[in-house]
Amino acid sequence: MPDETTLLADECAAEASAWLATVAEIASGAAPESAIPLLLLTTSQIQLVGARLGAINDVVLEQRFEDDAGPDTDLDPLRTGLAQLLCEVDEYGDVADPVTSPEPTAGSLSNDLAIIAGALTHGLAHHEAGRTTEALWWWQYSYLADWGDRAAMAVRVLQTLLGHLRLDADDDVVGEAEFDALHS
Repeated sequence: MPDETTLLADECAAEASAWLATVAEIASGAAPESAIPLLLLTTSQIQLVGARLGAINDVVLEQRFEDDAGPDTDLDPLRTGLAQLLCEVDEYGDVADPVTSPEPTAGSLSNDLAIIAGALTHGLAHHEAGRTTEALWWWQYSYLADWGDRAAMAVRVLQTLLGHLRLDADDDVVGEAEFDALHS
């Protein structure tokens, strides 16, 4: 029976694979009308994986170095597909670090999602090579160092976009709906 570390690594790998497949499908432009809600849902789910990794004790590598995971995945097609899909809403306002440096800066959903994809893919390469501890170490380290922040920001921006899409209705349309509701 696998130990807890192996089970956690397998669960993380399954979630990472599902997230990567979903985001690749969205980036392909297959269903642009549902891109924002699906990105919100899937990125919220991968945040849960990261939060689990952040909540456990630090994963410590058996050696003082990380084995080579192989060549980096080319994320430019994913980034480009997302940027084209999200064109007008891809860029947003951000802060450098809300705790130590609240200086305004700019962010990009397509870049955030590509950063997450890169970290998850790197960990998957370790997992697929049978290096469970290295996979967990990488996912935990990169979550705390980078992709966790990018996932949180992406979720915030996606939720805000969805709120605007659903709630920012034309005043005339709202007025007519209210009239119809009161006089039906």
